[in-house]
Amino acid sequence: MTTENPAGTVILLNLTTRPEPYPPHVRQRLELDAKEVIARYPHPRSALLPLLHLVQAEEGCVTGTGIDFCAEHLGLTGAEVTAVATFYSMYRRTPTGDYHVGVCTNTLCAVLGGDAIYDALQQHLGIGHGQTTDDGAITLEHVECNAACDYAPVMMVNWEFFDNQTPETAVAITDALRAGHQVRPTRGAPLCTFRETARILAGFPDERPGALDGAPGPATLAGLHAADDTDDSTGGLR
Repeated sequence: MTTENPAGTVILLNLTTRPEPYPPHVRQRLELDAKEVIARYPHPRSALLPLLHLVQAEEGCVTGTGIDFCAEHLGLTGAEVTAVATFYSMYRRTPTGDYHVGVCTNTLCAVLGGDAIYDALQQHLGIGHGQTTDDGAITLEHVECNAACDYAPVMMVNWEFFDNQTPETAVAITDALRAGHQVRPTRGAPLCTFRETARILAGFPDERPGALDGAPGPATLAGLHAADDTDDSTGGLR
């Protein structure tokens, strides 16, 4: 069957091919994990977001097989699961490298150097948005606001913060990752792989030393301290 989008591009739709199921040993392991996740919620369908992270941890992206698995265990249709998986950008639909590098290109990060960082990484890595290096190490994306504007420009690797970056530091980070070196974000624990991150986001324990070392820094608390100083000087209430 063929259809055509408004731009005139012909799209081929295969309505007959079903995704290959997980091998029995993989399915058995995932079913045990899924049972644990679903049990946390009063209604099974409420577990869809963590279950999508679980299948993403298995294959590095959300595949048709993963969508069928989620639908089967939550009493949903494949269309319902697909609608959610394609709405949230954290769910990847194409194979992802060991390290997902996201450069914020929203307004504040962009004007402070985010665009320059993204351009430098594209040139250095030889890939564009959503693409992965040939060695399978780095997937590059420009992303929306990471809620860390006080440390702009910000880059995230597997959703861990790298604050106040420059084109030179960003390139050095990707080089270190590709060389197999341990890299520690600005805040929190040393990096783990994209698949390991997805499993943590599914709700399983993060056992990395320092995983909770992400307290707000001086830039985040500047407004609070300024308000405190104002209250002290004017006799206002705290």
